Amino acid sequence: MLSFYTTGCHLALAALSSLLILAGCSTSPSRPAAADATETHRPAQVKALVSANLARLTTLVDRELLPLATRPTTSIDSLRNAFVRCRLAYKRVEAFSEYFLPSSSRLVNGAPVPEIEVEETRQFEAGGLQVIETLLYPAPDVAGRRELREAVSQLRRQLRGLTDTWDVQEFTDSHVFDALRQETFRIVALGISGFDTPAVGTALPEAAAALVAMQGPLRLYAPANAAHRPAHELLCQQLDAAVAYLRQPADFERFDRYEFITCHANPLGRALLAYQRQVGIAPFTELRSFRGDAATLFDSAAFNPDFYTGNAQWFTNSAKVALGRKLFFDPNLSGTGTRSCASCHQPSRAFTDGLAVNATLSGSAAHRNTPTLYNAALQAGQFYDLRASTLENQSLDVIGNRDEMHGSLPAAAVRFRKEPAYVAMFRQAFPQAESEMEAVHIQNALAAYERNLVRMNSHFDQAMRDNTAALSSSEIAGFNLFVGKGRCATCHFLPLLNGTVPPNFTDSEAEVLGVPTTPAAHRLDSDLGRYAHTKLPSLRNAFKTPTLRNIALTAPYMHNGAYQTLEQVVDFYNEGGGAGLGLSVPTQTLPADKLHLTPTEKRNLVAFMQALTDTTGVQHERPQLQ
Repeated sequence: MLSFYTTGCHLALAALSSLLILAGCSTSPSRPAAADATETHRPAQVKALVSANLARLTTLVDRELLPLATRPTTSIDSLRNAFVRCRLAYKRVEAFSEYFLPSSSRLVNGAPVPEIEVEETRQFEAGGLQVIETLLYPAPDVAGRRELREAVSQLRRQLRGLTDTWDVQEFTDSHVFDALRQETFRIVALGISGFDTPAVGTALPEAAAALVAMQGPLRLYAPANAAHRPAHELLCQQLDAAVAYLRQPADFERFDRYEFITCHANPLGRALLAYQRQVGIAPFTELRSFRGDAATLFDSAAFNPDFYTGNAQWFTNSAKVALGRKLFFDPNLSGTGTRSCASCHQPSRAFTDGLAVNATLSGSAAHRNTPTLYNAALQAGQFYDLRASTLENQSLDVIGNRDEMHGSLPAAAVRFRKEPAYVAMFRQAFPQAESEMEAVHIQNALAAYERNLVRMNSHFDQAMRDNTAALSSSEIAGFNLFVGKGRCATCHFLPLLNGTVPPNFTDSEAEVLGVPTTPAAHRLDSDLGRYAHTKLPSLRNAFKTPTLRNIALTAPYMHNGAYQTLEQVVDFYNEGGGAGLGLSVPTQTLPADKLHLTPTEKRNLVAFMQALTDTTGVQHERPQLQ
């Protein structure tokens, strides 16, 4: 795999140089004079820049990649070189295409797996650059040239559609800076992990190309006001330094992602926001999962769990949290009066229960492992099979489940209406309610309590916020492995370390790992995962990618609790999941290639995951029931 990366990297650097010459760009510190255009015209000029880059990408596909793919005698090196040039050209439009036209962008550079629409029980075949990558790397099939031609022709059509949609796009100065900051976040969370370059290995040159593409828009926003020039110059210097760091001689595995993020990407995000504010361009403040005025991916309180409620009347307030906490520990929510939410989600165990799979009310083994509730609010779906879209729906499912709580929310609401303490707390939590407590209020209060369990101040977070002493050298090495050689961050995305996809954080992904019934068993676990609810073949054995935050406290691991230790989990991934272990897993999304981690690398990886612990306030999670 490394040999393919080296070849791709050399091709990418050569292609990047040519693209910079074509675009008239330079990473030199010298800057042109302030643009003459008024602020009103700047978005139009940015639009023209992106249009020109889109035209270059389309030309590369039309004049290089497609003719080469059509010619049967074309060498694989020529095809790969043209492909790498196209990928680098795409990165020059990525910031704006992904921001404004995400659906069209997925058709150009989406994951090489079918796109799923669970609500409509449909899936659509993948297409675009990543599909073409699978046909060229790592070992191209000569008999697959026809498939390659069809994939390139489809890419050409999708680019035409993207261009047509972009031609009618309108936006403001605030959108421009929002898109540029989101691209910085995308590079940190996806780009440098190799998320969309799993085989070609050009992640670092592509990240550099994406940053270079920011230079044009920022030149357009060079200030006429002398007082603003130092901030603009600092911003440009931060951008140049980040590009230079990405272009230094370092292969994918040895690249220091920790230093890049803390010394370059985070300062760049802060400089973008600071300059935007200084010149009077307001950041967006509307409700988002990730705040529109956050400077870095790791800002404190950057996430808003209320985004995932889907309904403004269910937003959190402190009185709802207090009511939800009381309900969470109340066994009267269960049909037997013997089990509360806290019976399985125990605060002392990071809101898990320490069992491989949960126990039913009768004491027998249940279906799946109990996940942590820490940061569960920052997901677009609940349960391992993502069958519940909100925390409100999740509580309805659990409380009504015969094996879990066997309760009735309407019946519980009737009981609680007779208890003065609950009535008083309900009135405080829902002052606008036109009725007495109902089932939906219990659901929302429980969800509000869970949304209050967001914890984002681990040693890792502190390090990302410039506390240089927060992580040890072993933990830093583990982080670099996590985002680099270990490929962990291509599924457990920064900064949440779960499957909620950055930088918009609106969708949560599931993966097929091929988990066995037990570590010693040579048999795939029989749980069908998402397939049981969707009947879509590609979702057979697919499970939500859970958070790794507080992972040191939440053993056993996997949906079936198959692994008792983090070391066992690392070994499983190191072998390439179930397929790598020799199991038949036709739908496995985890690459079956072995990672070849050394014993030291495994220890460092575990050390990093142990640095994700943050249970702040757990001692206050046991209210007295009255």
